[in-house]
Amino acid sequence: MDNVGTIEFAASTVPKSFNRWLSLRAATSSSHESLDALVMRMRPFESIARYGLFLQCQYQFHGLLRALYHRPELTVFLPDLAERDRFELIEQDLADLGLSAPELADPSDIITSDTPTALGWLYVVEGSNLGAAFLIKEARKLGLSESHGARHLAGHPDGRGKHWRSFTDSLNDIDLPPADEARVISGAIAAFETMRAIVLSRVDS
Repeated sequence: MDNVGTIEFAASTVPKSFNRWLSLRAATSSSHESLDALVMRMRPFESIARYGLFLQCQYQFHGLLRALYHRPELTVFLPDLAERDRFELIEQDLADLGLSAPELADPSDIITSDTPTALGWLYVVEGSNLGAAFLIKEARKLGLSESHGARHLAGHPDGRGKHWRSFTDSLNDIDLPPADEARVISGAIAAFETMRAIVLSRVDS
């Protein structure tokens, strides 16, 4: 069966009491902390110019993942997935600041990833929106806002916490064979490492 297709359910799936979000958080904590430290090393809120470098990193990362937000087999599990795509907001932010869009890497490997792996990637991207509550406060100090230059950092109208819980609840409700849980985690770690590589290419610019 094609890896991009629907999940083949095993006779035994992970127990309903299993919390996939907490499992992912524990398994990726070191990758997450390493990326956070690297982003702060970039000093993204020291100036508009430094913020612009961060914004270009966001563009490259979200550009790689955009197709995942529109994959039919993923929207079966996450019905509001397409609405969560922030790539166009990042494009608008770049335009607000008069910045050019950097070249995007080939997203083929991510686009064709199997469903469990794709879920891991989405966990990381959606989690970054929760963490953006801190980033938008810093962006405001530069004169940016949810309507100019920092659109992609804006919270959901229903609140960041509620929006995140909606995602994690749906993520937890997906039945996967136990063997697939490792692929979800691998996808999440790959997402952190990909963003880390992108930031590393600009951190000392």
